[in-house]
Amino acid sequence: MTAEPTVGLSRTADGLPVPSARERARGVLTGIRRRERLMGWLAPLGLTLVAFGLRVYHLGTPKVFAFDETYYAKDAWSLLNNGYIETYLTDVDGNSKTDINADILAGHTHGVWTGEPSLAVHPDVGKWLIALGEKAFGMDPFGWRIMSAVIGSLMILVMCRLVRRMTGSTLLGCVAGLLLMLDGMQLVLSRLALLDIYLAFFLLCAIHCLVADRDWLRRKLAEGLDTPPRSSAATRPTEGASVDRVAEARNEPRRIEIRRLGFLWRPWLLAGGVCFGLAAGTKWTAIYPLAAFGIMVVLWSAGARRSFGVRWPLLKSVLLDGVPAFLSLVLLGTIVYISTWAGWLAHSGSYEDHLSSTQYTQYTGHGHCAKKDDSYVATQLDTSKHWPTADEPDAHGPAELWQSLRSLWYYHQDVWTFHTHFLNCATHTYQSKPSSWLLLNRPVGVAVTNDIQPGDDGCDAPQGSDCIRQVLLLGTPTIWWAGCIALIFAAVMWVGARDWRYGLAVVGTLSTWLPWLQYDDRPIFLFYASAILPFVVIALTLAIGQLIGPSRYPSPRRTVGVVVSGAFVVLTLVNFAWFWPIWTDGLLTHSEWLDRIWFSRWV
Repeated sequence: MTAEPTVGLSRTADGLPVPSARERARGVLTGIRRRERLMGWLAPLGLTLVAFGLRVYHLGTPKVFAFDETYYAKDAWSLLNNGYIETYLTDVDGNSKTDINADILAGHTHGVWTGEPSLAVHPDVGKWLIALGEKAFGMDPFGWRIMSAVIGSLMILVMCRLVRRMTGSTLLGCVAGLLLMLDGMQLVLSRLALLDIYLAFFLLCAIHCLVADRDWLRRKLAEGLDTPPRSSAATRPTEGASVDRVAEARNEPRRIEIRRLGFLWRPWLLAGGVCFGLAAGTKWTAIYPLAAFGIMVVLWSAGARRSFGVRWPLLKSVLLDGVPAFLSLVLLGTIVYISTWAGWLAHSGSYEDHLSSTQYTQYTGHGHCAKKDDSYVATQLDTSKHWPTADEPDAHGPAELWQSLRSLWYYHQDVWTFHTHFLNCATHTYQSKPSSWLLLNRPVGVAVTNDIQPGDDGCDAPQGSDCIRQVLLLGTPTIWWAGCIALIFAAVMWVGARDWRYGLAVVGTLSTWLPWLQYDDRPIFLFYASAILPFVVIALTLAIGQLIGPSRYPSPRRTVGVVVSGAFVVLTLVNFAWFWPIWTDGLLTHSEWLDRIWFSRWV
């Protein structure tokens, strides 16, 4: 009987035959997962609880609207109380010396809206999640930050499970979760009411669903091999005969037959579409990885079919897998995305009345900088036109929904103009070029208290000096700098060894990073790279796995790999502890603070 063809190496690192594609899909990895199922959940859950403890520690400090919390925390409060985002008054306590932020922090949290809708430039999913925390704990710093801590901690769990699924190793899964937990950027974003932690979470969940779908498809293809092809009565085999024996009975070369080539029902793809829809409903930049991984799904499916001996695997995957991928990821994702605008749609009439002709509508300028220092020069805007729906009579029934959806489309055009043109040549103290993000070139100072004098607030600085509290949005240097090397290694392994796992890290990094290069003439910030971080961590973990090697038997190579990998993880833990005070508003003397500001561009 002809042996079933295998793909890849003929022998494992232990010297055993490489299992066939069918065995890998149905038996080998399944057995491993069954034996390690309990630990595969307990260890990630333990890391998640530790991560939550670190993120919830002194979560209410600093007691200010830190950076863009001034927008998102208040938008969330309006969503919670009004169903849509309204603009705010500038003062509610009658004291002109305090602004609306100070009034809210003082407890004046109601009656702060103008009644007019706000042109919010990001969708509502992240803000609705922030609103859940405000509903549970009130309109204060802890309330508007708690959901970020929850979501940031859940990212650790998802990362552990994803890498465990990719590698079959609970240890490597936990290493990935630990590295993500120890990153300063992820920590700080988990302690602020900004949108980027929610975007990163939903993207990571979507990728996990696509990897699970990859496994699901291979299992289904393996099950298809269990059903022998139809044969004539003269050559019909006895019950239970294998495909090989059918070929032998017919005196034909062995040929793999799979009865069901197409699978329209792919539950993990549907889940991925929901996650991508929620990610886009947080920030539009989720569209780029959606497009990139939509292509990857087809390529992974083609690889699965090829490994099972299917003829014309790429063509069949485009036809048979491209359709369910499009329906699940794009169509379902779009439906989920539109549904996240339910509050907006319910109040579309108010938007038509107040925002149908805004400063962003009918952009006629081209955007230019009149000065060499790139200072902003306002361009001429045509605000004489309205959305067509604003001049139409109010519709009723299904026609009203269609009218509201059209208004939402015109609103999106305004927001797109804002993102792509309105901020051209504007400047910000903490803006950075995306080309330098992986090197942590310019972090963001989201909150700072300077000049704390000796004896005040526990400051024990010597006379003539002072203390400082700061929250600096900066990634852990060991993770990001080593991650650059790991990404280069991942590209080599993807191309050279044709290992799909490294391709996931590379494609994920490129799709969440390169699109920002086209917007480097407007203020964008380092923490936008938080969507890149999970793929950097995956690349690092895969490199660690390569260093350790697949064999569990002692060897000089394994000893060196374990020592180097362990040293890196310990160094990352030390690096995390060193920067902890400037991530969590800790009190430092001026000299202690300078010890942590390694470069002048970090100030």
